[in-house]
Amino acid sequence: MQQRYGLIAGNGQFPFLVLEGARRQGVDMVVAAIQEEASPEIADWAQRIEWLSVGHLGKLIKFFRREGVTHIILAGQVKHVQIFGPALPDVRMIKLLAGLRRKNTDSLIGAVVQELEKEGFTVIDSTHFIKPLLAPAGTLTRRSPSKEEQKDIEYGLAVAREIARLDLGQTIVVRDQAVVAIEAMEGTDATILRASELVQGQPLTVVKVAKPNQDMRFDVPVIGVPTIQTMIKAGATALCITVGKALLLDKDGLIALADEHRITVVGTPAD
Repeated sequence: MQQRYGLIAGNGQFPFLVLEGARRQGVDMVVAAIQEEASPEIADWAQRIEWLSVGHLGKLIKFFRREGVTHIILAGQVKHVQIFGPALPDVRMIKLLAGLRRKNTDSLIGAVVQELEKEGFTVIDSTHFIKPLLAPAGTLTRRSPSKEEQKDIEYGLAVAREIARLDLGQTIVVRDQAVVAIEAMEGTDATILRASELVQGQPLTVVKVAKPNQDMRFDVPVIGVPTIQTMIKAGATALCITVGKALLLDKDGLIALADEHRITVVGTPAD
């Protein structure tokens, strides 16, 4: 059976990079775009597109079946807080939600993935077409972490890995080996800005990690130029990410901006 790929597109640059990476390999995709999240510009990139609301699981399945999709990729954030938004789930999603004991990220997206696989689709690694964008090991910028920043990174990693294991978020912000802010539903940028308000301009270290058993099919940590722009605004001077399990979007632009503002970016092994 010939493989046919479908993309579920959330917000940000991630979906565009997946489409570009697939195209380089001679693969065209149909796109199911989440209308509360995806950029309108994605319509110009898709071979075929269907706009659907968060929670329209039945419509999503019907679209992919109609298009002969066999393999599905999820790319781009769909904010967790959308489950409390105004969009009404369809009957298929209502049944799925009713069967969940918890509604954290892993439970929600994991249940959707299971439902798709029950329908005969194969949900694959979201980085399948963009492996070169995964974070490498070591210091990625001209400046290495200072002794103080390195201490904050080491402390932050221990805490962040535990927080990630509990599926509370992927990002923490540290100052003087004390946790200033922990990511919940608000996202990385909002967490960094909240931390800056608490420490009133003092330098901060940001640690963003993958979960201990990160399912690369969804919720892969992502940083890009906007992350660095937020750090500049917040006065954060160091960023640590997980090697091989975090995506660097526009890596050259990200590193150039970090270097310009003397921010250090470090790739650290998952364990």
